[in-house]
Amino acid sequence: MGTIDDKVILVTGAARGIGRAIALRLAQDGANIALVDMDAAGLEKVDKEIAAIGRKATIFQADVSNRDQVYAAVDHAEKELGGFDVIINNAGIASVQPIAQAQPEEVERLININIKGVLWGIQAAAAKFRARKQKGKIISAASIAGHEGFPLLGVYSASKFAVRALTQSAAKEYAADGITVNAYCPGVVGTDMWVEIDAKMAEITGAKIGETYDQYVNGIALGRAQTPEDVAGFVAYLAGPDADYMTGQAPIIDGGLVYR
Repeated sequence: MGTIDDKVILVTGAARGIGRAIALRLAQDGANIALVDMDAAGLEKVDKEIAAIGRKATIFQADVSNRDQVYAAVDHAEKELGGFDVIINNAGIASVQPIAQAQPEEVERLININIKGVLWGIQAAAAKFRARKQKGKIISAASIAGHEGFPLLGVYSASKFAVRALTQSAAKEYAADGITVNAYCPGVVGTDMWVEIDAKMAEITGAKIGETYDQYVNGIALGRAQTPEDVAGFVAYLAGPDADYMTGQAPIIDGGLVYR
């Protein structure tokens, strides 16, 4: 077991991709995991994977853009797993379009999930930590697109810049309660989300399928695409005691693509 033995950690967007990898890594490190997503079948699979590791898990279907559902997910985690120590606001969606073609419905959806979903997670977790009179950790998914705006990813980039703003503000507001607030900024990760981004970019630019993805990967100093496990290892650090003195930060972990 690791340094987070028996901690209760809630992970949103836990049914696949980076969220799944984070949940499994934290379970391997000794935590008990509340798995939150809208994908019931995906949640069931990850639940079984965590059981095979020998840790406890509980699943809760929720739409993170719905404030009441996020609060209910936190309450569920505490009730089912007997505590509440860390939230990972990992759930998010991508959006690819030129700024000139951004449509109200898609912009609204992006704001609701990528920004409000993180905001409600910060609120709900901090309220729970305060109610329990304990310290806690809030960790949210930003992106390299939260440090640099990319063409055809303007609105997505704006949503991830917003995550950094919320992280900094919340870190200052909650520091006196012993609550730390940080984010993580992945780069080009080989997940379903990047398959969707590549396909949409190909549609807009006329590039072949896979060409945009390869172009980004070729710019990575370490010479390969990122895996969900690469991200999970860093999130495990943020969730553990070695990061206790860190707050308000959104470090980039991207293999050397964006430098700040």
